[in-house]
Amino acid sequence: MANNGSASFHQHFQDLPDPRVERTRKHPLINVVFMAVCGILSGADSIAGIHEFALDRRRWFARYLDLTPDIPSEDTFGRVLARLDPGAFEKCLLSWVQAVQERTENRVVAIDGKTLRGSADHERGRAAIHMVSAWATANKLSLGQVVVGEKSNEITAIPELLQLLEITGALVTIDAMGCQKEIAQRIRERGGDYILAVKQNQPTLYEQVEEAIDAALEQDAEIIAEHQTVEKGHGRQETRTYAIVPAPESVDPEDLWRDLSAVGITISERVDSQGRQSMETRYYILSRLVTAQEFATAVRGHWGIENNLHWQLDVSFREDECRVRRDHGPANLSVIRRFALGLLKRETSCRKGIEIKRLKCAGNDEYREKVLFNC
Repeated sequence: MANNGSASFHQHFQDLPDPRVERTRKHPLINVVFMAVCGILSGADSIAGIHEFALDRRRWFARYLDLTPDIPSEDTFGRVLARLDPGAFEKCLLSWVQAVQERTENRVVAIDGKTLRGSADHERGRAAIHMVSAWATANKLSLGQVVVGEKSNEITAIPELLQLLEITGALVTIDAMGCQKEIAQRIRERGGDYILAVKQNQPTLYEQVEEAIDAALEQDAEIIAEHQTVEKGHGRQETRTYAIVPAPESVDPEDLWRDLSAVGITISERVDSQGRQSMETRYYILSRLVTAQEFATAVRGHWGIENNLHWQLDVSFREDECRVRRDHGPANLSVIRRFALGLLKRETSCRKGIEIKRLKCAGNDEYREKVLFNC
């Protein structure tokens, strides 16, 4: 059972380039990587934590690894994770996780950015790392991430991320930062469809989308599809209305946006416990005319990346408190956290939160195997 899963892990990581020179390779690279993944999965939030977990679970690790050279030192963990190529490492992790992850139909892939605040090194003049991540909203799985260059931004990082992803048939959602013609083009070239938020940083497009939707709403056109939800909680009621309409030619008269087929609007109306009202309106462009409910699911799924990914990384994995700053160390630990979060969310036999699941992984070998190997 677990041995098959372990073999699969070895298989997907066997081609990972070892950054060490031959004479310093006392411990196999697979040992360092597997222990790091298991450590973070089981509550370790630092290099020291990974090392202590490996020492405490030496007998368990011996079932899967050659421990003739014993457990790597804390310094070895730190050096290897600092020097591993994050891109190559991530490809191996993604290949492994996808091998045990069921592929879902009508996938929605949310792309968004997050800053690793603890990675800033002010003494060396190094800014905090900012990463752009892709998140499968239905099965809550990290699909990949790239580091945004210090002199760059998300607009240049998103196309790099798209090159790593298998998005054929998926709906890709991105906020207004990624509402760029080149990004829309890249998504379509990769076989996906886009739902891009439009804000006033694209004034001409924003006005054209707004006018098209206003005209359709005023005419009460039959072509408009609507979906509405009402939620109560935290002392307030929120009514969300989603509407989508085929895009008229006036939205993109010069045909600048690849396959732009529909425009959408979301209206969020909130009433708090004291009767105060507020309203927020958002506009979108789409390359596929989906149903109003599909549109709502995709948009809500994108909003959920804050709770399902970013908030969980900060609260359950204490990502912003991590002070690992050496070379690629912050990026590689971030990669592991995201995949560990996906593994923990996938495992549903324990109906507790992520922090409890990590504690359970720390103390229960069988549960850790279930999370790791889907057994």
